[in-house]
Amino acid sequence: MIGQRSETSDASGAHFAFTDRWGGVSAVPYEELNLGGAVGDDPETVRTNRELAAKSLGLDPDRVVWMNQVHGNDVAEVDGPWTTGDIPPVDGLVTATRGLALAVLTADCVPVLLADPVAGVVGAAHAGRPGMVAGIVPAAVDAMASLGADPARIVARTGPAVCGRCYEVPEEMRAEVAAVEPAAYAETGWGTPAVDVVAGVHAQLERLGVRDRQRSPVCTRESADHFSYRRDRTTGRLAGYVWLD
Repeated sequence: MIGQRSETSDASGAHFAFTDRWGGVSAVPYEELNLGGAVGDDPETVRTNRELAAKSLGLDPDRVVWMNQVHGNDVAEVDGPWTTGDIPPVDGLVTATRGLALAVLTADCVPVLLADPVAGVVGAAHAGRPGMVAGIVPAAVDAMASLGADPARIVARTGPAVCGRCYEVPEEMRAEVAAVEPAAYAETGWGTPAVDVVAGVHAQLERLGVRDRQRSPVCTRESADHFSYRRDRTTGRLAGYVWLD
């Protein structure tokens, strides 16, 4: 049984889903539902996991678009899956094609899922600390707006990610991040400098005019049900999916 949470936004036809680590076929240390293709897991196993996850959501696995994530702020507009084996290095996707699912991989970073059901536009962004600072979230919202989306109508959901109490960083790094996004300034549960990327992402969304926002309560570093790079280093990847009927 695939373990995951999915939801539909107010019968609007917008769907958001986030996986946990269970219900797949990967072996240790990627057990079980590793969806990341660049972490050292067997490629055929990853393909099987992606098929299992998509079908459990009622999606055609061949209608899911993945990214080559590089912690940047580039966003690609897509109308179908990539037609070549070389996926461009981007950290955001947008589409106006209904039924096409956009996927984002994480294992502590913030998966940001966005939808404007009225305009028929969805977006997905990979917001780690570098991407949040670089502006991947504003870039994704801007790309959606270029397709007719209105930030005031956008529904935003962020999935499981490392929390500010667990994301310890050097004091200099915290200061650099807070200079760009003050809301990300944090302290760990043991009193050392930290960064709260989730808070930073939601502050950016609020300034962009995105009012309908919800965040997952799950901290990946604290949850044994989720992959965490900061906790385990060699580990699998979770996925967030967004699509419109």
